[in-house]
Amino acid sequence: MQRRHFIATGMGTALSASLAAFPLASWAQDTWPAKPIKLVVPFPPGGPTDIMGRTAAKAMGDKLGQQLVVENKAGAGGNIGTDAVAKAAGDGYTIGLSAISSLAIAPTLYPKLSFSVEKDLAPVSLVGFTPCAIVAHPSAPFDDLKGLVAYAKANPGKLSYGTSGIGTSTHLAAELLQSATGIALTHIPYKGTSQIAQDLLAGTIPLSFESSLTTTLPNVKSGKLKVIAVTSAQRSRALPNVPTVAEQGVAGFDVVTWFGLIAPAATPRDIVNKLADAWKTGAATAPALAAFENIGADIKVNTPQQFAEFIRAENTRWGSLIQKLGIKLD
Repeated sequence: MQRRHFIATGMGTALSASLAAFPLASWAQDTWPAKPIKLVVPFPPGGPTDIMGRTAAKAMGDKLGQQLVVENKAGAGGNIGTDAVAKAAGDGYTIGLSAISSLAIAPTLYPKLSFSVEKDLAPVSLVGFTPCAIVAHPSAPFDDLKGLVAYAKANPGKLSYGTSGIGTSTHLAAELLQSATGIALTHIPYKGTSQIAQDLLAGTIPLSFESSLTTTLPNVKSGKLKVIAVTSAQRSRALPNVPTVAEQGVAGFDVVTWFGLIAPAATPRDIVNKLADAWKTGAATAPALAAFENIGADIKVNTPQQFAEFIRAENTRWGSLIQKLGIKLD
């Protein structure tokens, strides 16, 4: 931290007090973290974001020598939890794990978004990528994308699907698919993936677009669910026999969900760098790698500057797409 220097020339006790404050501020940063750090996860417990957040919390806490306490603040596709981070004190004791939905999609999708990604948040590091998957109940009268499209065209608006919220990457993936294939589906937004899994298993909804295979894989292996396609450009390591949307006729289709660490914008730069370094170290540990592998995610690390540039590029990509599709939410 660069320190400011003053020359006292008889300006009295007010200046003396000002002088005293600067060494204290520097000392506070030098000794950070002196207490546990809150890590806000903007989705419910049990889903992929929660697993990533708890994995990062443990790995970073081991490096920093302080506990990172996870707080789940779900709702609005991740925007409620992200907003909580944006409005928190920039003292290094509140950070968050946000996602593409809030950092790259919401700024265009919500004209009255309660926070500014550019002004209110300090990017720390990417954390991971997951491919999205189109998952169906076994009773659904189709087993591949061609069958899904044919059924949807014959029954416009009657086929419903669940996602983890309005404005999430899975919601946008579904919108993209409808635009590319000329079908009309009915969206049912949830607050998290665990609730979707329950309703899908019960047959309450016939279809879901999922951001992770955390709760899906065991049910797919047991025959309780079936995967229609994955939305990434390449097949998933967890489901190597399931073709991508692009392989099934929708050329160029590529949607993944990404997650990253954020802090309030006022957080000192040296603390942001220490947080990024803590994740860089933690991400290379065996427990972190195993946890991400278990949910079919690719672990990621970059610098605060690189993550900021990545977010800007993603904002441009998804903002242009949202405007092209004419999607707007209040």
